[in-house]
Amino acid sequence: MTIPFRRAALAAMACALALPALAETAPESTDPIVINGGEVELQTAAPAPEHLDGALDEIYSGWLFRDPDTQTMQTDDFENPGMIFVDQGMDEWNMVEGEAGKSCASCHEDVSESMKGVRATTPKVNKDGALWSVEDYVNDCRTSRMQAEALDWNGDRMKNLTALISMQSRGMPMDVAIDGAAQPFWEQGKEMYYTRYGQLELACSNCHEDHYGDWIRADHLSQGQTNGFPVYRLKDAGLVSQHNRFRGCIRDTRAETFPIGSDEFRALELYVASRGNGLPVEGVSVRH
Repeated sequence: MTIPFRRAALAAMACALALPALAETAPESTDPIVINGGEVELQTAAPAPEHLDGALDEIYSGWLFRDPDTQTMQTDDFENPGMIFVDQGMDEWNMVEGEAGKSCASCHEDVSESMKGVRATTPKVNKDGALWSVEDYVNDCRTSRMQAEALDWNGDRMKNLTALISMQSRGMPMDVAIDGAAQPFWEQGKEMYYTRYGQLELACSNCHEDHYGDWIRADHLSQGQTNGFPVYRLKDAGLVSQHNRFRGCIRDTRAETFPIGSDEFRALELYVASRGNGLPVEGVSVRH
């Protein structure tokens, strides 16, 4: 493909996605995700939150837009490749580190009790008025209580811990706060969601609101719901964090992206999470 032709093709794709006529395609079925032979059932659809103002009538799990083989991996915890990282997260939970000689378990004890509901309500505004993701709470505990070094936001150890923490909320509906102290951050994230970025001049909404269910290359676009993060992504053969996925999407618009762990991505994380309010936390989901 010549360079002029390639540029023309990219421009045509951008124009097609930016058309005002909507082309969203609902899934053929909204059957629940039945895990471990019925031990766990996760609903895959829910009424759209009121704050979406009719932009979507119903919200759908990304699981519905995957092929049957990928879907099947998530229906058995022994077949789900992300579960090995949950086990490694438990090792991290019990690991004593830092000058205080503590582990996560030293303060929080049983992870299944102390971390229940955390993933479903995060990100949220902390006591000092800052918007924090799960990763921020992890590193605050490490540096202030354990007197240990902060973990790399996108490193394996952090992703293992966030996968473990997420699993404790599996089945609980997403319920992030968007009012009160959270509202300015939510508004910032909403503005980012509808802002066109990059040489392709695409916003998050162009794909995940206007064209979900449509084909993009060899894959279906989903609504971009984040209730399954961190996800095991087959393409990467490992866990992928929300901010890493945000970075990839903005990069694909041919734009300069924001750093992982930035204030901008925290705000975007809050807004996108709020679009999924009502969908259950899936723990570690499997995606392409």
